[in-house]
Amino acid sequence: MTHPATDKLPTGKPLGEFGRIDRYFRPLASGFPGARGLADDAAVFGVPPDQELVVTTDAMVAGVHFFPDDAPGDIAAKLLRTNLSDLAAMGAVPYAYTLVTVLPKAVGEDWLAGFAAGLGEDQARFGIALAGGDSVSTSGPITLSVTAFGLVPKGGAVPRWGGRPGDRVYVTGSIGDAALGLRIAYGTLEVADDSARSVLLRRLRRPDPRTTLGPRLVGLATGCLDVSDGLVADLGHLCEESGCAAVLESGHVPLSDAARSVIGDDPVRFAMALTGGDDYELLFTAADDSAPALAALSAETGVPVTAIGRLLDGPAGEVTVADAQGRVMDLPIRGWDHF
Repeated sequence: MTHPATDKLPTGKPLGEFGRIDRYFRPLASGFPGARGLADDAAVFGVPPDQELVVTTDAMVAGVHFFPDDAPGDIAAKLLRTNLSDLAAMGAVPYAYTLVTVLPKAVGEDWLAGFAAGLGEDQARFGIALAGGDSVSTSGPITLSVTAFGLVPKGGAVPRWGGRPGDRVYVTGSIGDAALGLRIAYGTLEVADDSARSVLLRRLRRPDPRTTLGPRLVGLATGCLDVSDGLVADLGHLCEESGCAAVLESGHVPLSDAARSVIGDDPVRFAMALTGGDDYELLFTAADDSAPALAALSAETGVPVTAIGRLLDGPAGEVTVADAQGRVMDLPIRGWDHF
């Protein structure tokens, strides 16, 4: 998602590279022996013989993925969680991550302290540790990148391309909160309800990667990805890779109470929820006979799972969006595209 550029930057006395590592990043690696205390040029770790390593990399740039004056703890959480969401979509359990920070010299110690604290909180929550990385300066915007490693049973990684005509389409959690939250942050969407406003902004800044459910989809889901570009666009990506089409039943798309209160009967806001992106929910397909197992898994993990459509024979990547009466919806856009 695109956020507005701003001249605002956190200020404070900058630390040297090794001072930053010692004070803020070395403690984050203390729980991972393969990091070797961040004293070497690379990390060293093995993979159990019955497991495979899943690797993902995501970057975030100030003014594009977050507001430069967002709280550094929120920035850290979103950076790590978006990568954890990719691991969850592959059915992988979080293992370790590396971090690259590209920071203007105006970004000082207060910002680094908040950023490292945010990483530390999420490391404890999601059971992952820092394994290494790099820290450099720039005259441009804050740029951050994480490479996350996960473990999955050998041969068990859930692909995007495994969906088959007849499979049901499912999504976790709720859709559209972050898209609405972004408009609130921009100042283009007025929300009088402070509680709803807070929920939507939090979902934008701190998504909930489905790390408990994702690994349990191994052997159940035929195809999976996470919703980052928008529900409609990402279902199209899954269909493209799976060589089929889909119908999305918009009346079944789960909305939070906060989103529902803001959308009301406004079709423009509803379309925004379907296409806005930044949800980081899991969008997956499964055979009809998997429904009881998925219901039990949802109850066990506490992660809502909702059936929202079906894969069809048809042109690869084609997604038809139907309203509650079965009529085809005409959406002005399908989702986010950086280029």
